[in-house]
Amino acid sequence: MANGRKARRVLVTGAGGFIGHHLVNLLRARGHWVRGVDLKVPEFEASAANEFTLADLRDPENCLQAVKGVQDVYQLAADMGGIGYITRNHASLTRNNVLINAHMLEAARRSSVERYLYTSSACVYPSFLQDREDVQPLREEDAVPADPEKGYGWEKLFSEQLTTYFHEEGGLDTRIVRFHNIYGPLGTYEGGREKSPAAICRKVAEAVNGSSIEVWGSGEQTRSYCYIDDCVEGLVRLMDSGYNRPINLGTDELISVDGLVNLVCRVAGKRLEKVHNLSKPQGVRGRNSDNALLRKVLLWEPETSLRDGLQGTYTWIWGHLQAQGRAKPPEPVPVRQVAARRVEIPLSQPLRTPRGGVASGLEIPGHVRMPRRGQGGDDSSL
Repeated sequence: MANGRKARRVLVTGAGGFIGHHLVNLLRARGHWVRGVDLKVPEFEASAANEFTLADLRDPENCLQAVKGVQDVYQLAADMGGIGYITRNHASLTRNNVLINAHMLEAARRSSVERYLYTSSACVYPSFLQDREDVQPLREEDAVPADPEKGYGWEKLFSEQLTTYFHEEGGLDTRIVRFHNIYGPLGTYEGGREKSPAAICRKVAEAVNGSSIEVWGSGEQTRSYCYIDDCVEGLVRLMDSGYNRPINLGTDELISVDGLVNLVCRVAGKRLEKVHNLSKPQGVRGRNSDNALLRKVLLWEPETSLRDGLQGTYTWIWGHLQAQGRAKPPEPVPVRQVAARRVEIPLSQPLRTPRGGVASGLEIPGHVRMPRRGQGGDDSSL
């Protein structure tokens, strides 16, 4: 039995990656039998999967083998990376992911898989809704009319539609989830495929206190971030929900890139100057998740604050760099002490957002929680 429910046989594709590895851990902890499939094994620790197969899912025969004997499929396999990687590889990335998703859907249909979850991205949302820093949170219905990010965004939106067609015409019981910037321990932190929280944590960890770090772009672009534990919990809840249409999975805790750097520096106990490199890719000006549908469907939403999530992420990355002789002091507070010391980060005075409003929660410049649609709030106050 798994949490009072009958244990299921589950396939996690992309199980060698960051999110897939954490998802395998959660499913195994809840008593399910799990097969992991990927081109690579997890980078930082062994997989907990009952079976782990190295396979290229661009090959349809490998997809058929992968789904054999399973009831649920979490389709996380994808060619992807950080902003630098996805802006340099439009053709190969789109080709690879379309092949993986098409072959996995067909294999699942032919094998009578009971439930199938496809992981999409907030990159599907139109650029014209993300051209300002104080962006309105993105609702699921905002994806059409379409103008997604070049390459990766178009591929994700097409694969969402293909998944929907397999549900409508092929009888496959599908789920579609749109990730909003997932981060946390056990994720890649260098090499070109890392996301911004991991890249910033690495740069801060390697920097001598009082020195400087490079920040891509103006630093004014904004994002919201979702901690990995909340992400995989949301995936399992969505699979159990029976909801078949696209749904956001993220937080509405909006922060600028400069604000993210400030927050990591406070977690690290360092003061660093930001050197902005405007020649580097920086994506849309602002992106935030509207979680109204998520709360309605799951009666739940992500619970980990950005500060707490970054504490665990920075501590983990600092420890890996320290083992390589690359981390610079001070040593971060161990994660087990975070809850007891949450208010001990010194603030000499109330810090305000770039537009004059006092940030909610931990007061970090550039850090705001956006008002929810239908619950009041005025952009001019942010």
